[in-house]
Amino acid sequence: MAGNVRKTKGRVSLGGFDLDRDELATKRVIGVVPQEIAFDFVFTVAEVLKLQSGYFGLRNNRDWIDRLLAELALEDKRNSRVRDLSGGMKRRLLIAKALVHRPQLLILDEPTAGVDIQLRRSLHDFLLRLHRTGTTIILTTHYLEEAEKLCNRVVIIDQGRIVADEPRQELMARFAGKINVRLRLEETPDGPGWEDLQQFRPEREEPALIRLQVKKEGLADLFQTLSRHRLSFTDLNIDQPKLEEVYLKLINHGKERPDETVTIV
Repeated sequence: MAGNVRKTKGRVSLGGFDLDRDELATKRVIGVVPQEIAFDFVFTVAEVLKLQSGYFGLRNNRDWIDRLLAELALEDKRNSRVRDLSGGMKRRLLIAKALVHRPQLLILDEPTAGVDIQLRRSLHDFLLRLHRTGTTIILTTHYLEEAEKLCNRVVIIDQGRIVADEPRQELMARFAGKINVRLRLEETPDGPGWEDLQQFRPEREEPALIRLQVKKEGLADLFQTLSRHRLSFTDLNIDQPKLEEVYLKLINHGKERPDETVTIV
């Protein structure tokens, strides 16, 4: 889509522009953040973004550059040379560089790979804000919790084959199965109340601490059962199914991590 590799067949349209007939126009529509960090390290942060603006004919882009630096916590590094930045700062600069011409579509190739938790969270917050402004974001990631947090639509690719392509909520609901509920009761359950809870396959972790398996639509039945037998609880934890579980069910290989997961916000 970025035009870096020539396609062998088919048609690509971006923002209403055909990639073959209007290649320059499509480049204005798209911004790409590669996984590899590559810069001319002699330039400062501000110079990198000013040069990138020039490629798109943007001569007076200072206000937008200032905003990007502020959003990505690079304001105080404006005059620092790229070679002096940390790895996380260089990754944020890649994102600013891809956004300098305000593209409609942003493609990110594992933008949080190898970064610390604090930076990952700040990038997540920035991407969510950017998406709310109307920017379409395609994110490739091995972190399934990242896809679960950020993405409205999920595409899962296993060994070059698309095995899922649908809205995240629908995908999660389709594979949700049962959820785990952990309850700490005020008193140790026994008698008819304990017998009635058997439909939820209870397991005692402690005399008054039990774990149950409940269908998502069966939570109301669980609470009605507790109320009917006057089983009061002091602590409740509901463990929702994770995208990782959905992934493993889909590929059915028993692998602990994906070869490649593509997610679309």
